[in-house]
Amino acid sequence: MAVQQPDSAPVPAPASAPVQHYSAGEEGSYNFRATAVVGFIVGIVDILIAARFLGKLLGASASSSFVHAIYQVSGVMVAPFTGIFGDTGTKTNTFETASLVALVVYAVIGWGIVVLIRIITAPKGTKPASS
Repeated sequence: MAVQQPDSAPVPAPASAPVQHYSAGEEGSYNFRATAVVGFIVGIVDILIAARFLGKLLGASASSSFVHAIYQVSGVMVAPFTGIFGDTGTKTNTFETASLVALVVYAVIGWGIVVLIRIITAPKGTKPASS
């Protein structure tokens, strides 16, 4: 037989621990806008260089104003890497290795800048968000 207790004293609710509120962006936050700007700029540079590489490889006519503009703008970015490796191909179709080297170097530089921004702008005591 079960023993019944009187209903006169209500049972107090257990004390709850204090609630800590965390924002989703608080932990590991960094300057997203700055990293997005760097990514955008590196993307534009890489697209121009890739267009130059494909234009040279497929023999695009430099007499076209669009192709000429791409060659002019990307030529400044590729110039530091010209002569590292020899170019191969015919006079009209050129495998321009300087463009490929420039693509890789600018992508690595952009990645390094993004990581540096994340390290600098991350709150103290947090690990910066990884890529």
